[in-house]
Amino acid sequence: MTVNIIDIRLHGRGGQGVMTSSYLIAEAALLDDKYVHAFPTFGPERSGAPIAAFARISDEKFYMKTEVYEPDVVVVQDPSLLSQIDVTAGLQEGGLILVNTNDPSKADVLSVKQKRPDAKFATVDASKIAKEEIGLSVTNTAILGALCKVTENKIIKLDILEKAINNRFKGKGAIAEKNIRAIKRSYSEVSM
Repeated sequence: MTVNIIDIRLHGRGGQGVMTSSYLIAEAALLDDKYVHAFPTFGPERSGAPIAAFARISDEKFYMKTEVYEPDVVVVQDPSLLSQIDVTAGLQEGGLILVNTNDPSKADVLSVKQKRPDAKFATVDASKIAKEEIGLSVTNTAILGALCKVTENKIIKLDILEKAINNRFKGKGAIAEKNIRAIKRSYSEVSM
């Protein structure tokens, strides 16, 4: 029996909330009665170092506990990584690449798009949204709203993500509200 699994790989830098992104995806999936695994991988463990985090989601129970080598979706929280690592490595044919950028016509963004013309490609200025809505340049929640939209709420649903954010920031009312504003804004501002 084959289990249908959706694999997501997130790229960013230490301190940007990449691990939190994978955990929020997992929490939203759990709230939606799905089975999940979410976990990070590190290079040098320091702030600013490139890191990846993963989320694996299915409607059925699964036992796979490896890193995500062939993702269905790649999320790039820090666009400076586009010129440093191959974010498209292993991406499934016809997969999705979501990039945080304020300029989709930049050479490094275009080179990723040209490298994988079969992939669906989306951009959102999660950095701007995070600064304006949350007051920080941590893009993890802002980019997740865009992920909901570009996947047509099939991986995680926006309203369920809101619940996950409320759970994560329980007792920190204003922080939860700011993050919810960020996900709703990125949901409406993402471009494909």
